[in-house]
Amino acid sequence: MTQSNQSLVNQPFGRRTLIKGAGLGLVAGSLSAALPAQSASAAEGEIWSSEYWAKKGDVPLWMFRKRVGAPKAGEPSKPVLFFVHGSSVTSRCFDLHVPGHGEYSVMDEFARYGFDCWTMDHENYGKSGRTSGNSDIQSGVQDLKAAVEILTRETGRQKYHFLGESSGAIRAGAFAQVAPDHVDRLVLAAFTYKGENSPTLTKRAEKLDYYRTHNMRERDRDMIRSIATRDKPGTSEQAAVDALADVEMQFGDQVPTGTYLDMTANLPLVDPKKVMAATLLIRGEYDGIATIADLQDFFSQLPTGDRQFIILPGVAHSVVLATNRQLFWHAAKSFLTMPTPIAT
Repeated sequence: MTQSNQSLVNQPFGRRTLIKGAGLGLVAGSLSAALPAQSASAAEGEIWSSEYWAKKGDVPLWMFRKRVGAPKAGEPSKPVLFFVHGSSVTSRCFDLHVPGHGEYSVMDEFARYGFDCWTMDHENYGKSGRTSGNSDIQSGVQDLKAAVEILTRETGRQKYHFLGESSGAIRAGAFAQVAPDHVDRLVLAAFTYKGENSPTLTKRAEKLDYYRTHNMRERDRDMIRSIATRDKPGTSEQAAVDALADVEMQFGDQVPTGTYLDMTANLPLVDPKKVMAATLLIRGEYDGIATIADLQDFFSQLPTGDRQFIILPGVAHSVVLATNRQLFWHAAKSFLTMPTPIAT
């Protein structure tokens, strides 16, 4: 990104940089924790995929992987990028296919960039095991700990990039602060810190008593569509939103309340001073989940000098579903592939 293409805001950050988006251009059953559940074979150069199972105690957790070409013994490992889903959808949001409307699978896109892409369904979501819990943020952190065991076994790596969206970003941030040895670079998309003056969370808090007394909540097609329309209609293609609703409804009309309860009653859940990883905060200009001031507060407290805060124009809450999703791809790819800084 060139200086002429950026809007740089140096206050209140001093030497820290807030990059406005104009510079981004177009821009269960029987299971085994030891073996992949199934694989889709692909020739070298084609995208290969495989399913895996992690175990969190007695809870089976479904994992999914995509990369260019199947892994081969003795070859160098690819950098691992792990996608963390949010409150109302499963990991399918990262591998969405919308025929006739261009690429929507962020896993396919980043596999072509050279990453070994992974994701998972958290407890009580998608294909993962069902329990009586509410799958709150700390439960999600434990899910990620279980996932890391599979990542280490299958890739031989010890550190991984994490990219979370919405409450998935809170999960990823909370994991980063307790497991710094496993986190390389961290992308927090549609993140919220304290939630102060958030239009979305203010509205959501009207049902706080329900979240306190129920571990599941209803999720119909309209609710899924609202993820992409509640802040500013028109920032996502209707076809993409409908495709997401189609794939999500196969898992039923209920999802856990835990992250909603956490986001309306228990914030903050991530202490920026304890996040040691290089961090990218990225949000759409119309996102109602957090104010810019809330994110500036978080950004200003990060201890690392390797950090960025990017605002994407023409984007609302979901950066993955956005019509301008290429802006998100560009910003995340640039951050994840930055050269290692020389220590001074």
